[in-house]
Amino acid sequence: MAKVSIGLRGWRFDESEIFTDEGEFKPLAEIPDDPKRRLLRLSYLIGKPCDACYLIHGEAEIRRCNESAVVYGEPFEEILLCERHEPDFDYWFREAGGRDLVGENDFRDAFHEWFADGGRAPEGYAGIEHVDTDPDGLPNPPDPQELHDRLTEGFEGRRIELRDESGADESDADGEDEADDDLSFEDVDFGVRYPKK
Repeated sequence: MAKVSIGLRGWRFDESEIFTDEGEFKPLAEIPDDPKRRLLRLSYLIGKPCDACYLIHGEAEIRRCNESAVVYGEPFEEILLCERHEPDFDYWFREAGGRDLVGENDFRDAFHEWFADGGRAPEGYAGIEHVDTDPDGLPNPPDPQELHDRLTEGFEGRRIELRDESGADESDADGEDEADDDLSFEDVDFGVRYPKK
């Protein structure tokens, strides 16, 4: 089964999970949860600046940041990198302890801290060599809005029921929650400023 990257290198997808036999994106409801989550996140990430460039230039000089070409990590904890800064990430991951943080909540923050503290790959560090076996064999990735529209076409979402199964409303006729009856404010001094020293 062929693995492909879409829009950004890094996250790889099984073609059969996300494309129809005609080479179009499947409807969102037909894509398994993990690839669906990554695809939806990609629709937001494509076109965003490289994290390393952003750490160098900041919001005030964001126009100087390179557009990201690579994504590593998990959705919502991902690291976005341009080709120039990918070797820095590779070095951090392989040689400076990044591999030990895979799957941890502070994976992205740890790389950002290392980079902000001056962490860089040594001059001439090779990094990862990417091989594109058949880049023309895949459909061109749509722009983020089109990708989002295609993926969510016909997707109704899930209804969340806030009432109990019987359909009865938990609040009484006056609109007050029964749990409020158990609250007592007798021991609360509303004149005191909290926290007390």
